[in-house]
Amino acid sequence: MRASSVLPPGAWDADRETDRVLIDFDRRHRRRIVLATAGGADVLVDLPQAVRLRDGDGLLLDTGGIIRVCAKPEPLMEIHAHDDGELVRIAWHLGNRHLPVQLLGDRIRIRADHVIGEMVEGLGGHVDLIEAPFDPEPGAYAGSGAGGHHHHHDDDDDHHHH
Repeated sequence: MRASSVLPPGAWDADRETDRVLIDFDRRHRRRIVLATAGGADVLVDLPQAVRLRDGDGLLLDTGGIIRVCAKPEPLMEIHAHDDGELVRIAWHLGNRHLPVQLLGDRIRIRADHVIGEMVEGLGGHVDLIEAPFDPEPGAYAGSGAGGHHHHHDDDDDHHHH
């Protein structure tokens, strides 16, 4: 199966859904990738340029069917603070580290990272560990389509070299 275009949520009919793919944030910014569907098939996503796949997008197959993109829940930290000013300050510190952040009004979600969690608590914020799909703000870290800065926080190294 091959998909060469992406339809945004609302632009396609659910009854055209033939299958779905469950993918985490790291694998949702791609131009060309083979994904395994929930139904056990492989689909080659081959797009004219790299796009960020979002929850609810439809991958339009050459056959006319559509595969629904589902954001995979992953370990996140949900941050809240006593007041907006405190939350803004925390958001600034997170942004300063080029971390992908998801802004939810009175809360911020980031990838679970205990070093960052301690920093947030040191700034007066509160951290809840949750499992949820991660759909951060499209920002500078998404890059120009040439790969961008994909930071993998598998280690405790807090110094990113750009």
